[in-house]
Amino acid sequence: MFEQFYPDEWLDSAYVIDYEGLYEQGVRGLIFDIDNTLVPHGAPADDRATALFARLKKIGFSCCLLSNNKEPRVKMFNEKIGVFYIFKGGKPGRRGYEQAMKMMGTDHGNTVFIGDQLFTDVWGAKRVGIRNILVKPIDPKEEIQIVLKRRLEWIVLCFYKKQRKNS
Repeated sequence: MFEQFYPDEWLDSAYVIDYEGLYEQGVRGLIFDIDNTLVPHGAPADDRATALFARLKKIGFSCCLLSNNKEPRVKMFNEKIGVFYIFKGGKPGRRGYEQAMKMMGTDHGNTVFIGDQLFTDVWGAKRVGIRNILVKPIDPKEEIQIVLKRRLEWIVLCFYKKQRKNS
């Protein structure tokens, strides 16, 4: 019933992902959400985010930020990161994901999306047919519309956990 929203993987943070392992598996492109995936909402790139992207570039990944935010927000975050980015990405629509892969020169088989929301990030990645990793939100303080979505996500994740436990 909720399978279209189930993540391929669910981890504590974008900062604990085995990126070297992904690269060994043939992944070459990483698409990231920004807010509450890499930093709290509205925050600039911090030292941890900057170090992560330096590491990813050194491994050999092409990276793209895909955000539903306006350009000033995404551009400000990207100043220290220096990767491809797409603002007003229209998640969960397919266009932003496809555009990100085109920018990075990757395809459905060698790209992974990393984000913190089921109904935009994960669902969009699944709709376009790319692997996805759901991470727990960095900051529990969120706008009211996101708080409401989180309650619905909690229901879906309960079914997801139950299915994983039984399989």
